[in-house]
Amino acid sequence: MSKLLRCCALVASAFLPLHASAEQIPPPQPDAKAWLVIDHESGAVLAQSRPDDAVEPASLTKLMTAYLTFKSLKNGQLKPDQVIPVSVAAWKTGGSKMFIAPDKPVTVNELIRGMIIQSGNDACVALAEAIAGSEAAFAQMMNAEAKRLGMTGTTYRNATGLTEEGHTTTARDLALLARALITDFPEYYPLYSTLDYTYNGIKQGNRNRLLTMDRSVDGMKTGHTDAAGWCLVSSAKRDGRRIVSVLLGAPNEKGRIESSATLLNYGYNAWENARVALAEEVLAAPAVYKGSAGSVQLGVAHDVVLTLPRGQGGKVSRDIVLQSPVIAPVAAGQALGTMKVSIDGKPAGEYPLVAKVAVEEGGFFRRAWDQIRLWLGL
Repeated sequence: MSKLLRCCALVASAFLPLHASAEQIPPPQPDAKAWLVIDHESGAVLAQSRPDDAVEPASLTKLMTAYLTFKSLKNGQLKPDQVIPVSVAAWKTGGSKMFIAPDKPVTVNELIRGMIIQSGNDACVALAEAIAGSEAAFAQMMNAEAKRLGMTGTTYRNATGLTEEGHTTTARDLALLARALITDFPEYYPLYSTLDYTYNGIKQGNRNRLLTMDRSVDGMKTGHTDAAGWCLVSSAKRDGRRIVSVLLGAPNEKGRIESSATLLNYGYNAWENARVALAEEVLAAPAVYKGSAGSVQLGVAHDVVLTLPRGQGGKVSRDIVLQSPVIAPVAAGQALGTMKVSIDGKPAGEYPLVAKVAVEEGGFFRRAWDQIRLWLGL
């Protein structure tokens, strides 16, 4: 009988559970409508307040506009040096601008920088029209992409974040989107740390003041309207570890900067990552009966990283439980065991061990001999 215990699937949701302890440093309590801070690699939520409340996102909307723009570049729908016509609608868009005009050619590259660095609403509308034909059609694409990413609390009505009835999101959804953007489009992420950009003779600075206050901060996006308050999705990388924070509805600009810095510092000071297993590791190599090979290498399908209260990382242990016997054929990716993880002796999760390569059936004599071995318990 197989000794394989029922395996827990790798977490497919946006965020993993915390492994809290009595020694955990208490989280800060920013003055804001909602906030959330996560470890980027593991997805663990480190602290939160009203993460699922519906709020206006203001210019944080542009994270999704950028995501779809990068996706269009990746699939070839847009080209970086492609000249985009500027409609009257884009030109007349209110709020922050990069100052494009219908009579002046502008490229996709310029619009991207105007959208990210200058927070240009006009740039967003021009890109939306280039991708979907109209801003309304682009909003439908935004909602479809949000659904695909698992952003269950988000509804987009426009590409800019200007106040519009029903245009809302949540702190949890924004953290999920920021994590996806960083992961899926690393080639474009450095744009978020660019300090200024000049277009049409007008130089504008990046509104994210954390970029100049903390060298570890390299993104991502500010937002502000009277209805939304002062908002910031920020990200920092220190010693190879990335933290993302979302702060929504701070009372003023000073508050959003100071509170975001506090959240990022908390993530680094109070939590650490433990690399339990890496995808390239061979964790076991059980014998294979009746196969073209005598054994098969097993490992986890994805890196297993746990985010723990600082000081707990050395208390992680793992136990390997294997299926027995393993009989060919074996498919690549087939689960043949379990890695059971404990923290200070307490169960913390189970992860399937899968075959790294396929093992086909062996020849007639190999199968016959191995059948005899199985009968004899060899």
